[in-house]
Amino acid sequence: MKRLGIVSATIISVVMLATSAFAQDLQKGFEAYNAGDYATALQEWRPLAEQGDAVAQSNLGFMYRKGDGVPQDYAEAVKWYRLAAEQGDASAQNNLGTMYATGEGVPQDYAEAVKWYRLAAEQGYAKAQTNLGVRYARGQGVLQDYAEALKWYLLAAEQGYAEGQTNLGVMYGTGQGVLQDNVLAHMWFNLGAANGSEFGAENREIAAKWMSPQNISIAQEMGRECLSSNYKNCGY
Repeated sequence: MKRLGIVSATIISVVMLATSAFAQDLQKGFEAYNAGDYATALQEWRPLAEQGDAVAQSNLGFMYRKGDGVPQDYAEAVKWYRLAAEQGDASAQNNLGTMYATGEGVPQDYAEAVKWYRLAAEQGYAKAQTNLGVRYARGQGVLQDYAEALKWYLLAAEQGYAEGQTNLGVMYGTGQGVLQDNVLAHMWFNLGAANGSEFGAENREIAAKWMSPQNISIAQEMGRECLSSNYKNCGY
């Protein structure tokens, strides 16, 4: 029994050391990539990806899609995204969904895009939630359903994701899936703009043209309350 205990402990230690080494190599790759040293990033990530590390596989997919340090190759990007996505990596699932939505490296297939977006969205990945909302709003790969689009935009918006907030503002501004409300539209556009969305800023100014100064002030105050409550209190 003691030998079994020793062997088990040794295996656990080896696994922990291997995990630590993987994490260090991943981090080296991130640092190199962010510094624009794509060759080093590739050198760090490729061995990990080939050993089955989902994060490294997803990162390789991104490099091949963008052509960062490698010839741009959509088919190769799809290959690596799929390997990571099938392991449950939400980022890779979202990106694979986008490849199907745009027809990059695979035949365009909105139903397949929705499949992968949904898997990532159900893990709480805000970008995928927004992308899934877009598919419902446009009826691409699913029956058009504004209420379902609103649901996914809201989940992303409540995480502070700028594009989800901006798209939610569009729903309120146009009255799709919800009662039309310029005040709420302005509030979400303003929050999206504050989080970096150029479309949020543009749409906020458009919405303001249809509003009184008093309603703009109300929308701004609601936005401050929404933000201070960490997106828990975002309405009347």
